[in-house]
Amino acid sequence: MNKNGQFVPVKTMETRPASLREVMAAFATGVTVLTAAGVRCHGMTANAFTSVSLDPPLVLCCVARTARMHDAITSARCFAVSLLGAGQEDVARYFSDKRRPRGLGQFDAVGWTPGPHTGAPLLSDSLGWLECELAESYAGGDHSVFIGRVLASNRGAGQSGLVFFGGGFHQVTSGNGDRGK
Repeated sequence: MNKNGQFVPVKTMETRPASLREVMAAFATGVTVLTAAGVRCHGMTANAFTSVSLDPPLVLCCVARTARMHDAITSARCFAVSLLGAGQEDVARYFSDKRRPRGLGQFDAVGWTPGPHTGAPLLSDSLGWLECELAESYAGGDHSVFIGRVLASNRGAGQSGLVFFGGGFHQVTSGNGDRGK
């Protein structure tokens, strides 16, 4: 504000995809792998994920409409989310590599079990996982915002998480043995 109490905008960067990406790199996020079963079985590293509601239990993830994962979720009408731990940077990189095999064969490189409710792969050694049915889908520019109703969840044993910040992967630890409670 100036001395007259009027708002004076600060100089901003032009909002282009590259500048938005640069700004969003300053926001630390957890790292997940989204998976879906069925004829379009697929996995994808994602950090556009968050909880929405505890009652009812809802989460959201954002997926580019051009991504294989988009078709996998809309086809299966359900998905799973594996929350990656600090030791799973290689898993995050693998599921972001477009050169990996397609279909169920892409999961041969990692440990996993099929989710009991969705059949979607749940990645071994994750900090936790959720199985979700697709509750809602909203258009959001070049992405879709998928709202998942959580059918089941489980907390793994790990204490250190994997985060994405500043264009790279980093580790974060709760600092106590009671999982932050």
